[in-house]
Amino acid sequence: MEPNAYIGIDDPDATINNAQTVLLSFPKENKFYVNLQMKHEDYRLMVDVLRHNWMLIASWSCSVAELLPVISFPEFPKEPPTPSGPAGVAIEWASEFSNLVQASGPRPGLSTLFLESCCWRDLLCLSWNLRAIHGTAGITKLVGGGDSNHWRIRKIEIDTSSDLREPQIAPLDAAGDVKCIQSFIKIDTEVGKGRGVVRLLPDEVGTWKCYTLFTMLESLHGHPERFSSVRPQGDEITPGSENSNWQDLRDKESDVQASPPTALIIGSGHAGLTAAARLKQLGIRSLIIDRNPRVGDNWRNRYHKLVLHDPVWFDHMPYLEFPANWPVFSPKDKIAEWFEIYVKVMELNVWTSTTVTSCHWDSDDSPDVWTVQLEREVGGAKQIYWYKQLTQVLHADTINPKHIVFATGASGKPFMPDIPGLSSFKGDRLVHSSDYHGLGNAARGEGKKVVIIGSCNSAHDVAQDYYDHGYSVTVVQRSSTFVVRKQTLIDVVLGGLYRENGPPIEDADILSHSFPGSVLQRAHIDATRACNHQDNDLLQRLEKAGFTVDSGPNRGGLWIKYLSRGGGYYIDIGTSELIASGKIKVKSGSIASVETHGVVLEDGTKLPADEVIFATGYGNMREAAEEFLGKNSGCEDPGDVWGFDEDEEPMRNIATRTKQPGFWYLAGNIALCRFYSKLLALQIKGVEEGMFGWGDP
Repeated sequence: MEPNAYIGIDDPDATINNAQTVLLSFPKENKFYVNLQMKHEDYRLMVDVLRHNWMLIASWSCSVAELLPVISFPEFPKEPPTPSGPAGVAIEWASEFSNLVQASGPRPGLSTLFLESCCWRDLLCLSWNLRAIHGTAGITKLVGGGDSNHWRIRKIEIDTSSDLREPQIAPLDAAGDVKCIQSFIKIDTEVGKGRGVVRLLPDEVGTWKCYTLFTMLESLHGHPERFSSVRPQGDEITPGSENSNWQDLRDKESDVQASPPTALIIGSGHAGLTAAARLKQLGIRSLIIDRNPRVGDNWRNRYHKLVLHDPVWFDHMPYLEFPANWPVFSPKDKIAEWFEIYVKVMELNVWTSTTVTSCHWDSDDSPDVWTVQLEREVGGAKQIYWYKQLTQVLHADTINPKHIVFATGASGKPFMPDIPGLSSFKGDRLVHSSDYHGLGNAARGEGKKVVIIGSCNSAHDVAQDYYDHGYSVTVVQRSSTFVVRKQTLIDVVLGGLYRENGPPIEDADILSHSFPGSVLQRAHIDATRACNHQDNDLLQRLEKAGFTVDSGPNRGGLWIKYLSRGGGYYIDIGTSELIASGKIKVKSGSIASVETHGVVLEDGTKLPADEVIFATGYGNMREAAEEFLGKNSGCEDPGDVWGFDEDEEPMRNIATRTKQPGFWYLAGNIALCRFYSKLLALQIKGVEEGMFGWGDP
């Protein structure tokens, strides 16, 4: 969400009243991005109280971005660990852990295996939740009243199956100055198998203890994903279909009216496709719907020169990686074509040109009842379909999904500020960047001026497109931007895991997600320092040109800024040099009004313009979900989306149970959806197999 105001509260003596006074000084229609950086011990309490107070002001749209605490890494000893080396230390720790968890009743001794500053990030191994447990006090609370019937982890083992996975001395920070013993682990739980990572450091007397533990469920007992060693044979004979070939069976499967889907997925972008692919491999039928005529149109319809700013090694889809000749940075039309190929190869069911006309939740009939009316355009004719979440077919055209996966993207609707004079503009074009599709090869803009409001990825790409077509371009920067060159990002941030001939993507993802929030931020503070050093000349010239750069929340850089607010950065693919050299001009401030042939800044500066592009971002996914569900008062508010929660877990409410039964979110870039789609699918499969209910802890 692009805010009207960016409020920083970094006074260690700040009070709740101070914060509210600042908020109340703004008009009610404003949206806020609020930084809370307090140094008291009651920091978390203040965040909770502030969030509660803002929620009481129902007509406001406020976004709370909780800053993570800034930590320091423990020290690693200069002497070798033990004569047995890293493997011996890790194996001994895992053995003690397994012995303790296999005991019945409370397990108070478990906390002695952890450093006081430890964090255990658990994704579905301990429970059907995504959560983090902090400190030995948190571990003690976790195990204090447990017994064998409620403790799901049965055993962990050190994974020595590859050089990357085996115990080794590995860096905690980007520079490699702070080290630990790191090892992949294999996990056995009551409900399935898992994997994870343990990092060990010595305490003050030299005893090796856990600093970070990451546990993640990867499969369910008796319900393996149907690929690799359990892939279909291809010559199976289905009872009643002895004379059918593959195409006949595929046609039958894709007839979602005859065989109702269990999950209805809203959106055919990468979030919807990854969710459907994961569900299919677990035997869960799904139907994806999208308003666009073709899969991939969400990329195909964007501005002409758009390319993904993440490298190919970071953007693989589940089960089907990009071919070896794929470009490092994917052009929009190429990624759109790949999504269509993905649907065919993964045999996913998609209805395009389909919209939801009503969504109804009826808790009186059943605890899990949806009624969704769809309007589908087929060959120019519109058809109406009803979906009802019941156990029986109501009539011939009714099918029965039990879950709705809202996968329309982390962003909501385009955010267009309500600025005086918008309707008075008489130039050639005034649009939001989402409606900017490029200028075309023949268009020339010599003698014409364009003003672009915004300073992140879209604003830079649009600015470069206009510059390349001969326009005089001015970018209006309303708040600071984190800038990093694309090669610097690859070299410093991604290169260790996501690179040519890098580790398997599944291993890279596990390592990448194995850091709890504050430790992840600490690592990215160091990485950001290295990025800024490598890009120092460019950053200094940008500042000299009037473009304000920052280092992200708590100096945590691009990734922490993205996980906190979903934007506020630019991965430089060339526009920064145009700004630094003065070829693209920059003005700082907000737009006060729009005139017939230009805009006026709050300081009175007038900028003539033939065209104005508002690259002002998008609303929050929660707003889109509220509109989707709000047509029926029987639906619960699913809750906030995105950002870090009170346990320092990122991706708030993504791929986890929301407050509304049967309703799930999936969002984020391709890499995040690749990872979180598995967690989403495992939970839906768990519900369908009766392993847990929506209201279970």
